[in-house]
Amino acid sequence: MSFLNELTAISPVDGRYRERVKSLSDFFSEFALIKYRVRVEIEYFIALCELPLPQLQSVDYSYFDKLRSIYKDFSLEDARHIKEIERTTNHDVKAVEYFVKRKFDRAGLSDYKEFVHFGLTSQDINNTAIPLSVKDAMRVYYQKLDAVIEKLEHLAGEWKHIPMLARTHGQPASPTRLGKEIKVFAERLRQQKHLLGQVPFAAKFGGATGNFNAHYAAYPQVDWKKFGKNFVEKKLGLHYSFPTTQIEHYDHLAALFDALKRINVILIDLNRDFWTYIAMDYFKQQINPAEVGSSAMPHKVNPIDFENSEGNLGIANAVFSHLSAKLPVSRLQRDLTDSTVTRNIGVPFAHTFIALSSTLKGLNKLQLNKEAIDKDLEANWTVVAEAIQTILRREGYPEPYEALKELTRTGRKINREALVRFIESLEISGRLKEELKKITPHNYTGI
Repeated sequence: MSFLNELTAISPVDGRYRERVKSLSDFFSEFALIKYRVRVEIEYFIALCELPLPQLQSVDYSYFDKLRSIYKDFSLEDARHIKEIERTTNHDVKAVEYFVKRKFDRAGLSDYKEFVHFGLTSQDINNTAIPLSVKDAMRVYYQKLDAVIEKLEHLAGEWKHIPMLARTHGQPASPTRLGKEIKVFAERLRQQKHLLGQVPFAAKFGGATGNFNAHYAAYPQVDWKKFGKNFVEKKLGLHYSFPTTQIEHYDHLAALFDALKRINVILIDLNRDFWTYIAMDYFKQQINPAEVGSSAMPHKVNPIDFENSEGNLGIANAVFSHLSAKLPVSRLQRDLTDSTVTRNIGVPFAHTFIALSSTLKGLNKLQLNKEAIDKDLEANWTVVAEAIQTILRREGYPEPYEALKELTRTGRKINREALVRFIESLEISGRLKEELKKITPHNYTGI
């Protein structure tokens, strides 16, 4: 089968989940990569004119808008044309150069077309086009992440007064509040988003081995380092890496992927906690009457959104890990291993997008089951032992920890009545006894 649709695609990213991630094709598809390359080639030529190089002084600035329309109005047919050229050149960036030169011929700029790709190597184009695409994709990513954070903040506020039994090592522990536990995830994500935002989008621009050899040989009077910095930072809005080898060293890109991984790890933690709360019956899920939870068990409403998210985050992080570990390593001044690897940057982004959508969908389905939460608190009066022994310490009572340990670790069921009997048996003042009796699993939630 030569046609591509959701049934014939090899990857679920381009098949089953295509609708969820199709916006990413504007940044990570072959079409997008070609378009970004054309953009860099055009802007580079314009920058040479503005320098100006002596041979380009006669270029009328009125042509610049027309030149920019080559990438602004870039079409699928244009991309097909470049791929057709590539079949002959067997070089993707050279095909872009030839395409742009043909556009110059049609625009009456044939006399200047040899300054297209002047002095450059293909990595001057790739190592600017790729960070440009990632930078643009991040704007869409932040929208997805912010939607999850905002939902968590909303739930944290809605349930901030709901007492809940905490569990450490899976065992009943000092009570907490549901809203606070959700707030923890919102704050973790917010802090890592801030760190993510500190990573620059770095680009290399300096010729075959990063030294502007050809540029300097042709025009030694030009400050090419200054030109490269101005072009990358002012024209393209990226961070200029210098010095470099033939390629950008990818350290900042690796840092970006590692930061995205950390956010995904937090989301995995979140998914597993909510999955567990659903298993504990703390939450019900909104039911879609048309959906089926199990092919065999009609009663089931599975936490599939959190499971789907967790699975996709795992795949995303596996690829992010490879990208961040591999890309900064290149033999001597350059090997080609980065070329095929960078073409896969969109893959972990896509799985991350799917995961964010699934997590958000799962959060939107949650329905609080306060009865189950209260029942769990009521069944675990032993958790107030910490409060009682701490107050007894304050009062100088001898060995209060040991007294509570003996009470709570006998294997007997400890309820409100048992604790009241224990408090009454203590040789302490009536005032202190009343203070201790007021502590319950429902109000012992801290600050």
